[in-house]
Amino acid sequence: MAELSKRIITSLFLFLTLYIAISNLYIMGSVLIICFIQVFYEFHLILKKIFFKKSLINFYLMLLFLLVYLFFFHFKIFSIFYTDNYNQKILFYFVITICISSDIGGYIFGKIFKGKKLSKISPNKTYSGLIGSYIFSLIFSNIFFFEYLSINNIIIFSLVISSISQAGDLCISFLKRKAKIKDTANFLPGHGGLLDRFDGLIFAFPGGFLIFNTI
Repeated sequence: MAELSKRIITSLFLFLTLYIAISNLYIMGSVLIICFIQVFYEFHLILKKIFFKKSLINFYLMLLFLLVYLFFFHFKIFSIFYTDNYNQKILFYFVITICISSDIGGYIFGKIFKGKKLSKISPNKTYSGLIGSYIFSLIFSNIFFFEYLSINNIIIFSLVISSISQAGDLCISFLKRKAKIKDTANFLPGHGGLLDRFDGLIFAFPGGFLIFNTI
């Protein structure tokens, strides 16, 4: 119960931070810089445990790739609000909504219905949680975005982005399993590291951006 309370309080703090950041470019820039440094640091710790003693070349190549990827990821988010691009703002909010809905749906359905495990990579993931992620994504995307997107696009975006978000979650879970750690850090009480909380978004936002510009 204490752990759940921590998760709820931290989630509320994150929502408040997001709300303040999107209303002020200076705060947003500062938040994105902090996120960039912390996420890269957490990736560094994981990759160091996995590759440092096995292959220094692979270790540094992966760090270089992540450095470039995360830089453009955070820069893109800042540029959306700096240029005040309406369509891309809708995309940004949409992806965040889907990622959060997927997490909540997976957690609730997984706890209530339990059932068969989805993968050995992440023992807490179940098929019921997978279904819950899709259901919650479809419900909340229709509630918040029916005025901005067609029903067909909402369904397609929701299912694809939710899938990418869940795949990102599994990918980070795989890396944590290889590194033999439970959380990427202790940055967020009740959640672990920023990477533990934003793993799906890091994968889903670029994927959603590509899909949004091809449909």
